Amino acid sequence: MPAKSRSASERETSQEKARGSGAEELSASDVASSALNQVRQLTGKDPAGVTAVEPVDDGWLVEVEIIEERRIPSSSDMLALYQVELDFDATLLAYHRTKRYARGRGTGGGS
Repeated sequence: MPAKSRSASERETSQEKARGSGAEELSASDVASSALNQVRQLTGKDPAGVTAVEPVDDGWLVEVEIIEERRIPSSSDMLALYQVELDFDATLLAYHRTKRYARGRGTGGGS
């Protein structure tokens, strides 16, 4: 089940709790890098990049684009979007593929 987005005040409260517990707050960039590395390890595929990073109730939600199949010409490569859920320490909670499409067709290309 996808995590829900939080309001700015809810994010601040969660961040204050993390600071109060002695935990170091990670930046969106740190979380994105961690998500890229973890998806690479789990899938064995090359990430093309991060397309979204969003704080949610229990941590972070990151969307990673992966090159699933390299083809010749490269304009016919198959890409996929993966949704990655991480806690506030960037520990992987869950991940799954949400879309698969041909390069150049974008996310509207179907699953």
